[in-house]
Amino acid sequence: MADTVSRGDVIAFRLGAHHLTERSSAGGLLDAAGRCGVQNSPPGSALLALHARVRDVTQQRVADAVAEEKSLLQSWCMRGSPFYFPASDAPVFTTGVLPPTEEALRHFIPGVEPALEKLGISLIEAVELTGAEIGGVLSGRRLAINELGAEVAERIARTLPKRRRGIWEEEGPYAPGQPLGEGVVHFCIRILSLQRVVCFAPRAGNKAPFVLVDEWLGQPIPHIDPDLARAELLRRYLRCYGPSTRGHFAAWAGIHARDTDPWWSPVEDELTQVEFGGTSWILAEDLDALRTAPMPKGVRLLPPRDPYTQMRDRETIVDHRYHRDIWKTVGEPGTVLTGGRITGTWRPRKSGRKLTITVTAFGRLPERDRKLLRNEAEQVAPLRGASSVDVEFDSG
Repeated sequence: MADTVSRGDVIAFRLGAHHLTERSSAGGLLDAAGRCGVQNSPPGSALLALHARVRDVTQQRVADAVAEEKSLLQSWCMRGSPFYFPASDAPVFTTGVLPPTEEALRHFIPGVEPALEKLGISLIEAVELTGAEIGGVLSGRRLAINELGAEVAERIARTLPKRRRGIWEEEGPYAPGQPLGEGVVHFCIRILSLQRVVCFAPRAGNKAPFVLVDEWLGQPIPHIDPDLARAELLRRYLRCYGPSTRGHFAAWAGIHARDTDPWWSPVEDELTQVEFGGTSWILAEDLDALRTAPMPKGVRLLPPRDPYTQMRDRETIVDHRYHRDIWKTVGEPGTVLTGGRITGTWRPRKSGRKLTITVTAFGRLPERDRKLLRNEAEQVAPLRGASSVDVEFDSG
């Protein structure tokens, strides 16, 4: 019979795995980023997530890791979203995320299917067409998605038969005035990120330019067996979000639940069952840590889409009454973590060099926690480009 584990044990285990029990030293930046990747949408949220996990994080420290050391890489990753992860772990967060079949690829980038059907081509074929042209367009350059997509689509159009070219160049459903083929290229670039062809360079104003990975890093990302990469991605997921299920892993990765075998099967012998709201799975080697993890103290201001709040069993970390307050379709706020519990949300408002943070609590916040949140806000302010900060408390 499977062991039963408590909600408190699971929360403590996950917080420890996410470096949210105690901040690591400044040298732990790459370790924190490599646990399960750090999503960077909205832009800047990754910086706040790293600050919540690592001491002495600054804008310059992260910028240097990305642009100078190139030890930290940003690329499209899980769920087709932009993530930071260590360059040394790139095979896990590229090859390890890449769905292996046409059907699974289409689920990973929903919205492309009607255009492919109209063109009469597979997604794999569209990716091959895009990959054949992207090097010639991007070599020695940095281009944002719209510029890159337009140039690549124009090159592809020249290679197509007359009838297909007409469909490729007609206006598509994705943006006013945008040719259908250009929209398809945008989808394909997400797959080329996972094929280790392109990644993001540092933002330039409001643009996030792409570069060729080989040129950016000075060498290709090493190729590893896809089975090994997928197995390691699942291990990292379970270390951060275990105990968990196939369905929750699929939602986190951006694949369909029926497509999880290529990730799950290679690791199956390493897993053990536990009872946690039903049958869940954890790495057998983590079972003792799950039972003995200490509950953290202190506070954190977690950004929107922080890795910790990306778990799919949301009822584990917060009462269902507050789900809509946290996981909004538009305008998702940050979350307030006090003593290991999510106790509210927060939103920043900047005026000049002054930052105002409004905390909306789900209940009464003790004065001790309010004081700690003010201290935390003072550390967050320079990460948001502010020199002073006010904290306002709202009971909701």
